[in-house]
Amino acid sequence: MQSEKVWFITGASRGFGYLWAEAALKRGDKVAATARNTKALEDLVTGYGGHVLPLQLDLTDEKNVTAAIEQAHQHFGRLDIVLSNAGYGVMGAVEEASLDEARAAFETNVLGAQSVVKAAVPLLRTQQSGHILAVSSMAGLRPFPLGGVYVATKFALEGMMETLAQEVAGFGIKVTLIEPGPFATEFMSASSMKQTKTIPVYDPIRQALMAHFTPDAFEDPRKTIAALFKIVDAPEPPLHVMFGAHLETLKQVYAARMEDWEQWAWEKIAGTV
Repeated sequence: MQSEKVWFITGASRGFGYLWAEAALKRGDKVAATARNTKALEDLVTGYGGHVLPLQLDLTDEKNVTAAIEQAHQHFGRLDIVLSNAGYGVMGAVEEASLDEARAAFETNVLGAQSVVKAAVPLLRTQQSGHILAVSSMAGLRPFPLGGVYVATKFALEGMMETLAQEVAGFGIKVTLIEPGPFATEFMSASSMKQTKTIPVYDPIRQALMAHFTPDAFEDPRKTIAALFKIVDAPEPPLHVMFGAHLETLKQVYAARMEDWEQWAWEKIAGTV
């Protein structure tokens, strides 16, 4: 196992991205850390010098993404871990969200991740090695009311990355989807969670949903560091991994789906011709 790894991390200015970038540097790895504004990365540069390469990155600009990944690869000589972390949430009912808000969310959360993949895979394929990780969400596994647009982006990301895993396995490239539940990061802040216009009829649902977001509902994001390192250091990393204790809830979700599929099995409902 290679002792020192080279990371490329999107959204490294705060939240999981900053936490994981700093942790990787602390353990002696090298990191190409990206952000819309590289001033947010100055502390990492001050603390870790040449081990960190700060890069300006706008995920909605494919040429910018390609140039950043190529610069990181050229600077460090290789890329071992490509971590697509940047993204944002949209809070609002499907009816409340505008199509422009939905397009913008897909542009960043899905097409931005695809841009990263398209730029990174040729380099990793040449290396015959590498690990692509994408930060999805529990919302990519189970929907919740008033999150339809965000949920849709994460369901799309799940499908794209699962497909990618099948496509690149023969080139020595691993793929992992990280599916966090609620953690005490900046994700719920106004800059990371966009609020659509509201329609009063949905207010009771909104109030019930917000009642669940009590302080004790959010886990300490520092717990994810050891989990992340176990994943990237594993010879055979998982395709899916949940961050947070949500396995039993997810079992119930999939059990309910199986019940529907079995009760309404095609063999039972299809007519004869």
